[in-house]
Amino acid sequence: LRVWSSEAATANAPGGGGGDHRRSANDVNFGYSKVERAQHKGLVKDVFEKVAPKYDAMNDFMSFFLHRAWKDRFVSTVHPFAGQRHLDVAGGTGDVGFRVLREIRRAEEDHVVEHNAEPPSKGSVCICDINGAMLEEGKKKVETLDIPDAAQGLSWVESDAESLPFEDSTFDTYTISFGIRNVSNIDKCLREAHRVLKRGGHFCCLEFSQVNNEVLRQIYDLYSMNVIPYIGAAYAGDANSYQYLVESIRKFPEQDHFAEIIAANGFKSVRYENLLDGVVAIHSGFKL
Repeated sequence: LRVWSSEAATANAPGGGGGDHRRSANDVNFGYSKVERAQHKGLVKDVFEKVAPKYDAMNDFMSFFLHRAWKDRFVSTVHPFAGQRHLDVAGGTGDVGFRVLREIRRAEEDHVVEHNAEPPSKGSVCICDINGAMLEEGKKKVETLDIPDAAQGLSWVESDAESLPFEDSTFDTYTISFGIRNVSNIDKCLREAHRVLKRGGHFCCLEFSQVNNEVLRQIYDLYSMNVIPYIGAAYAGDANSYQYLVESIRKFPEQDHFAEIIAANGFKSVRYENLLDGVVAIHSGFKL
């Protein structure tokens, strides 16, 4: 676990926390290509509309089911509690949101046992995604969940991570998993996360990152650049979308730089944890 100095990060971050640290004002990365910022959202939305029906199965195939363990670890860092109001952005098919709600319900059951009374309020999870097709895939799974009052505890919102339709200081916790590298402006996304969190609120991000083991990096690069697009073509009939997803990982900031960006957008006690030598990383911070 790497603890990052928020104060040092804010001082050293490019632009002092104002602009987009990865991109120029008008051009953004779409994989290895440069596109105008105005085009970016539509291009990314098209990618996820194409992959939505096979998204969950492809995650299993591409990660050899490791994504499930990564998400379990990620949710454990959120520390769900009874009565929690949680926002899962880029929540797609609900993988993380469902896990959080399950842990909230367990915490509420523990509260009843310990206090012989129901918690003051029931917790809830809002799953937010810019892509309606992804949300529809998630909604299909609700009836199969082994979570008490799952349907009542879930809400679904189709919205842009850079312009959330929620009041200030609404949520206790905020997660975004494998989504922030796809936004057009990371800074806007982080500022919105900070805005909608309550004071003391917890921000958590799970994202592909930079592998810090040289041997593993070479194997990972070979696999991701050559095998994943082939799997996408063979199973999902779409090599190009998976080529973009792989390329977008390469363009995402490395762990320390991303920690700087998070801190520069107002979060304190920023830290990160590498999983599988940095294939993915969990970044977190607090609104204080």
